[in-house]
This record gives sequence, structure tokens and C-alpha cells, in this order.
Amino acid sequence: MSSRHHFVVASPDAGQRLDHFLATRLTDLSRSQVQRLIRDGHVRVSRGKVKAGMAIDAGMAIDLEAPEPAAATPEPEPLPLSVLYDDEDLVVIDKPAGMVVHPSAGHPRGTLVNALLHHVAGLSGIGGTERPGIVHRLDRGTSGVMVIAKHDRAHRELARQFHDREVAKDYVALVWGRVAAGTRIEQPIGRDARHRQKMSSRTRRGRTAVTRIVHADALDGVSLVRVAIETGRTHQIRVHLSERGHPIVGDVLYGGLRRRLPAHLAPLESLDRPFLHAAQLTFTHPTKGTRMSFEAPLPADLRDILAGIQR
Repeated sequence: MSSRHHFVVASPDAGQRLDHFLATRLTDLSRSQVQRLIRDGHVRVSRGKVKAGMAIDAGMAIDLEAPEPAAATPEPEPLPLSVLYDDEDLVVIDKPAGMVVHPSAGHPRGTLVNALLHHVAGLSGIGGTERPGIVHRLDRGTSGVMVIAKHDRAHRELARQFHDREVAKDYVALVWGRVAAGTRIEQPIGRDARHRQKMSSRTRRGRTAVTRIVHADALDGVSLVRVAIETGRTHQIRVHLSERGHPIVGDVLYGGLRRRLPAHLAPLESLDRPFLHAAQLTFTHPTKGTRMSFEAPLPADLRDILAGIQR
């Protein structure tokens, strides 16, 4: 069946483009997919003619009805893929920002799974036909290290390590305000009751989530932080930091967008995704038993942002 969404524009969101507003709320759709839905007449607004680039107003009602996509087995696609390590049991990759991990209703192609099916011989089938080899995920806008299982034995053991919190996961983020190293945040996370695209600690069915700030550099209005997570809940870092008053820069969904920036932070205006990168992943090899650690350097878009604000 088709999926229906209804939004009423709040004052802080007034002035945004319609396609940008919808893409930040419908996290399983890219902006280009939203634009196609607008062109095909699947979006209605309470005032004015519907255009992807129109500026939305406070109080405007927006309705979107996305048609049901046809289910399909993922096809291999020759997409660029940065492989950090590869053996007979697993492969470790550096996922680029903007790439969805597995096919879904809004992303039948162009995903990490499509790329893996082209580049990697043999993937675990535990995740099903749409998620072969996928043991864990990163958000579409997050770049960085991921481990992929090549067979079911490796998949089961890696999944157990994630479940039992034996995997060390370190991220680099740029956040608003001044954050103290050593901060530990332990708040359960679940689906936000009012905004179904968001997660929140203010929920009746939250699951334990622990986030630690292990290093922080103050940069006059923002902080560059190293974050370790002991759990891996959906949007965990984004939720925890936002609820502490330090949303990730560029994270529109959790309050990380700022307007009228001071001159020294003007380079942040070019950021088109959350400044969040999975920098290091440490786990035990599922068959050899050796402890392994992999790092992915900060990608060019985030390096350029840092260089711009540190001049």
C-alpha cells in the first residue's frame, strides 16, 4: 500500500525549500526522489502552486502520498566502494555519506548492498535478500567504517559481538557549543511519539543507550568531538547530543541547522549533511579470534569545513 505523510510547517522551518523540508523529514527518501514525487503530483500544499523550490510558510499544511514501490531483489551495481580490508570471512569498507546501506521503499538502487554485490564475491544471507551481509548500519548522511559478513557463521558471530557490546565504535562529530571531554550520556532511546521520523529519550519504550565524549576541542562556537558509543541505537549520537543542547552541525532533523552565522563560521553553510563520521571500528575476527581495528580518515567535505573555520 502507499505511504501517506502529513506535516504542518512550524515557524523555525519557514523559508525552507519544500523539497529540502520533506527530504529531512522522510529520511528514507533522497531529495531527488522527493523532487520526483513533487513532479508526479504526489505532494499537495494548503497554499499556492506546488514546486520543489518553493519557500514554505509557517502554518502551511503539506501532504505527501508515496506510491508503493515494486519489490525487487537487489542488483549488482558498479558503484565506487572504498575497501579497507577483505578476506574470506568479511570485508571492511569506508561508506560514503549520502549512500543508503540497503534497499528500501525509497531506495531500490544505488545502495551499499548494490555496490557490495558488484565488488564482493559471496555475502551472508542472514539479512535476507535485501540486506545480504549487513551486520550493522550507518545513517545515510553518516560516512565511515562498516564491517560486512561474507557468510552466515561470520554474520552470527559479528552480530553477537555487537549485541554483547564487544565492538568499539568511535565517531568524530562537530557540534554546536562547548562540550566537555569525559561527558557520559546514558538515556534510553525510542521512537518519538510526536515525530515518527525522529528518535527521542522522551519515549515510553526506550532502549538503553550510552554515549561518551572521549575528546573535545573548542573552536569558538562549535566543538570538534570524539565520541564512543557503548550501544548502537538508531540516531543515538544525534539524539543524545541534541538533547544535551549540542546538536550535530548540519543535522536538520535534530536542530543542527543555524542561520545568520558569524563570519568565522560561514563555511558551515556549505555543509549538506550532519558532520558525523564513523572514524574507527574495533572487533574480534569472527573465525581467527584476533582483535582488529580499522580507521577511516575524515572525508574531504568535512576536512574542507574544518579548514574553513580554523583559518
